[in-house]
Amino acid sequence: MIINKKLSRRTLLKSAGAATAAATAGVATFFGPWKHNRIYAAATDKPIKIGLTHDASGQFANSGQAERRGTIMAIDEFNAKGSVNGRKIEYVWQDTESTPSTGSRVTERMITREEVAFVVGALQSGVANAISQVCQKYGVVYLNTNSSAPTESGKNCHRVKFVWDGNGGNFALATAKAAIDTFGKRWVLLTNDYVWGHSTSKATRTYASRYGANIVDEILVPVGTRDFSTILLKVQQSKVDVVAPAVAGDDFKAMRQQVLSMGMDKKPAWSGNQIDWPDIYGLGSDAAFGVFATTWYHKLNLPGVKEFVQRYRQRWPDTRIDVPGNVTYNGYIAMRELLRVLQEVGSTNNIKVIKALEGRKLPARDRMQHHDAWIDAANHAVQQTVYLTQRNLKPSDETDYFEILNNVKPQDVITEDTNAECKLESYNNTPSYEM
Repeated sequence: MIINKKLSRRTLLKSAGAATAAATAGVATFFGPWKHNRIYAAATDKPIKIGLTHDASGQFANSGQAERRGTIMAIDEFNAKGSVNGRKIEYVWQDTESTPSTGSRVTERMITREEVAFVVGALQSGVANAISQVCQKYGVVYLNTNSSAPTESGKNCHRVKFVWDGNGGNFALATAKAAIDTFGKRWVLLTNDYVWGHSTSKATRTYASRYGANIVDEILVPVGTRDFSTILLKVQQSKVDVVAPAVAGDDFKAMRQQVLSMGMDKKPAWSGNQIDWPDIYGLGSDAAFGVFATTWYHKLNLPGVKEFVQRYRQRWPDTRIDVPGNVTYNGYIAMRELLRVLQEVGSTNNIKVIKALEGRKLPARDRMQHHDAWIDAANHAVQQTVYLTQRNLKPSDETDYFEILNNVKPQDVITEDTNAECKLESYNNTPSYEM
């Protein structure tokens, strides 16, 4: 084995003599105080391997596979152009089952057995948090593509983790004032009983109250709820002006269908957080009732959008979701930026990649959004355009569920408490490696 001489400055050698002896003997050696620091053979044609942690079962199976399609598109496009710095991109994928314990287990396996250089994916915020803890232990750069709990770039932030979706606080800021001004001040919260639901409802309470809302009740929705009749009857009896649900995945679909069947889609009004495209696709535009947010839509009249939709359809002609939505978009953009950074720094050194991502400018035209975005160096959240939307009463085709009401600049939806809660590990306390 040839030891790669391109060591990170932060990879500490126990001693020069020990390193030399190990190299001469041809054995693998761990360097520095962290047993997980890794340095690999410097074969320039060795593929760069990326671990994909996308759900295929559980609460977020549909979204996980939509996300997976986006990440694979980006990898395919780079490989078709000749790869990254002369090295092909390979990926391995494992189902995280929408379960934190499974997310931890498959991530550990990918890093220690599959020797992936980077990890990408996750929908359920508890799963994303679990994955990021494993990645931080090994120093593996992790792109959380679609988990939108404010805690992901707040108290659960890590030096190796970058959060690509907007969060519940961003969406609450975008929707709350409009809903109060239009519909009224008496609100009830519906909260999925896990980290995303609780942190999103907390953000909604904070920002809606700031604009004058009176939160009269908060109703917990257990994960896996399929019968919402009791919950919806309680909402009716509360006689509120606005319902603000933080409900996602398969629970979201069941709730929306039952709201329609009970004739509750117009009164009280519904002020949603974000609607993920895989959660609503197939239900029809009637299910897109209320006012809600998103970060991207396939009907945006912006450069690159039509071409991206066409490439998606060509790559995935048999998928049930025949146009990409925000989840696929986030997976694609995140993976594309990671591969671009690898080209720019000319290295897989994790510390170099982290520093190149921190503060990175993401032009609007390139991202197919209305406003320039950036990666916040303080908490690793992508600050981006948020779109205020509602049900489209005049769709252009059968996929046109949303009417875009407004686009909100990222500066106007930054949540001030996130930076205060995030404490990134130092570079010195982040294990370094070169793959």
